[in-house]
Amino acid sequence: MTDLLVISDELAWPCAMLLAWLAGEFVHRWTNLPRISVYGLVGFLLAQAMPDLLVPDGSSQVTLLANIAFGLILFEFGYRINLRWLRVNPWIAVSGLAESALTFGAVFLIASWQGMPPLTALLLASLAMSSSPAGVLRVINEERSSGQVTERLLHLVAMNCVLALFVFKVVVGFWVFQTSGSLTQAVSRSVIELLASAVLGAVAGMLVPALLRSLGTLARDGTVAFAMVVVLLVSITQAADLSPVLATLTFGLTARHRRVTFTRTQRNFGAIGELLTVLLFVFAVSTLDWQRVVFGASLGFLLLMVRFATKTIAVALLSHVAGISWRKGALIGVALSPMSVFAILLLEQTRYMGIVLVDELAALAAMTLFMEVLGPIITQRALIKARETAKEEG
Repeated sequence: MTDLLVISDELAWPCAMLLAWLAGEFVHRWTNLPRISVYGLVGFLLAQAMPDLLVPDGSSQVTLLANIAFGLILFEFGYRINLRWLRVNPWIAVSGLAESALTFGAVFLIASWQGMPPLTALLLASLAMSSSPAGVLRVINEERSSGQVTERLLHLVAMNCVLALFVFKVVVGFWVFQTSGSLTQAVSRSVIELLASAVLGAVAGMLVPALLRSLGTLARDGTVAFAMVVVLLVSITQAADLSPVLATLTFGLTARHRRVTFTRTQRNFGAIGELLTVLLFVFAVSTLDWQRVVFGASLGFLLLMVRFATKTIAVALLSHVAGISWRKGALIGVALSPMSVFAILLLEQTRYMGIVLVDELAALAAMTLFMEVLGPIITQRALIKARETAKEEG
């Protein structure tokens, strides 16, 4: 009997991934809905049906694989960011700052109005600032989208994620201060973690292209080398309590500006990238509890509506000075909807510090589930309305 329990435990995740992948393929072919929405829905239902088998702890190998999957996506995401855009047209950066700040302020005020403790409201507001790079990039790649809306969307997501990460780490620093008693130590530790993570990613982004050029294998071995270094960065940052999010994003950003060619056929890192993507989106909702989702549903839905409105309004109002129409600006704001994977993995990383924040944020659990399913669909529809998907162009 014990052997059977061990076997069922070992087979749980492979079977869950297979079911999620099959469901995603069938639903996408029948309805053209994004596959990742289906992955998340199937993962949540399976996690509620088999909580003892599918809910991982913070130190499990599944958690490490999920972080590696997210790291691969963040590398590719960072690789598509062009810093020259922000220098040539600084209003894009202003739009990113405006939508992030407006979202943070609105969510914090409403959460406080609903009786949430100040630090918990700050954490929720910092996570609400972010959009999910995994969700946005996956939809863009799946739809083969390109154009002004797509490129500006990528840059705004990168900006609000970095801002959200910084604010989140500072708030967690204050949270640690409540137990350690040293405010300077708590906040400086968070800032040092971010700086060290960015430096680590930047160094990798300079060394790897230089090594591949010296070997003369840049075109042939680039994808493998980048993937291996992403795995190494995630492992190092987890062991050193740094940020794998910032390290892998900076790695991709630096590699892009070292003139490294990342061809179209290498998007999503091939079959292994597709496999890890399924695991990532199943994992993201396996950490959610149904009772917590129900408890936080009303506040979560209200905060989602506020978040949706602030991002759309802020980007739309600054669209003309940023060089695009109000319609395109509004579509970019709408497309910023996904947030689930980024928020969940940030919260999971705080477990290494002995801080369990998921239990404090029932509204976030509801927001995560809603946006896991609906966020990619909203982004997909916004890109279709912008006429930047391959099917629209065809």
